Amino acid sequence: MVDPRRCLNPRVVVTRELPDPIMERMAALFDTHLNRSDEKWSQAELADAMATCDVLVPTVTDSIDATLIAGAGPRLKLIANFGAGVNHIDLKAARARGIIVTNTPGVLTEDTADMTMALILSVPRRLAEGEKLVRSGAWKGWSPGAMLGHRIGGKALGIVGMGRIGQAVARRARAFGLSIHYHNRRRLPPSIEQELDAHWYPDLDAMLGAVDIVSIHTPLNADSHDLIDRRRIALMRPHVYLINASRGGIVDEDAMVDALEAGRLAGAGLDVWRHEPRIDPRLLALPNVVMTPHMGSATLEGRVASGEKVIANIRSWADGHRPPDQVLEGWL
Repeated sequence: MVDPRRCLNPRVVVTRELPDPIMERMAALFDTHLNRSDEKWSQAELADAMATCDVLVPTVTDSIDATLIAGAGPRLKLIANFGAGVNHIDLKAARARGIIVTNTPGVLTEDTADMTMALILSVPRRLAEGEKLVRSGAWKGWSPGAMLGHRIGGKALGIVGMGRIGQAVARRARAFGLSIHYHNRRRLPPSIEQELDAHWYPDLDAMLGAVDIVSIHTPLNADSHDLIDRRRIALMRPHVYLINASRGGIVDEDAMVDALEAGRLAGAGLDVWRHEPRIDPRLLALPNVVMTPHMGSATLEGRVASGEKVIANIRSWADGHRPPDQVLEGWL
């Protein structure tokens, strides 16, 4: 039990447009204020919302920093994040103010793993290049030497971060004939390693130098920021493909682009960006990079399931109970 006092009709502010079924249900359950324009709010607009609400429902596009939290009104007791990642929320500042933070874990695992597998397939087989060639009207027909890519069967996949999504990617990758290698702070139980036929590397550097495809699935925090830096990119062999559907800040983007331009990486599949929605123009010019607009979890089913978790967290808190998806100190 978090607080013996119940908040029977909490004022809930939602910062972005959520699926209609979720917004309708929130409006029926709470004193809900919605951002129907779906425009990203400025820090000043977020500050105004946090001054008067009991519950804030932000998304990954909202930077809920220490300054905003320090200026929040006394009513704000819950930040019910729409999404699993919480690197955009200053958790230490929230804890210091006695504000509970929740997220929506698990519901986007399969969707993100599907997108990751699509990128793993797309980059070596040059699918984006082929699609552009057909659309351009420049395709002259089949040729035995045209648009040659590389098969992925028999290659070694290195997974950085073997949580829910990393394991879901491993299951898919095994079906395509990839061998599974992974780096994680903690080794998986033997039963899961056996199921995935996965080999653990306690040393990330050693794994990066031994695999053919690197896929990133670790959350962004102080420990993982620039985890794949210039030094580690240099450890990868020139035929390696780098896949990132996690968070842009995990990869040193300048170092990655330099390696791609110099031929020290074979290609990349990217669904996230360092300064999104801004993308380095050098990346746009590279034919061996497949780019998608942060859509790894973009399914209607996933968005509705995330919204349902947000509602469950708010209702539990409003009833004076600990929310089921409270973010604990391990995230800090």
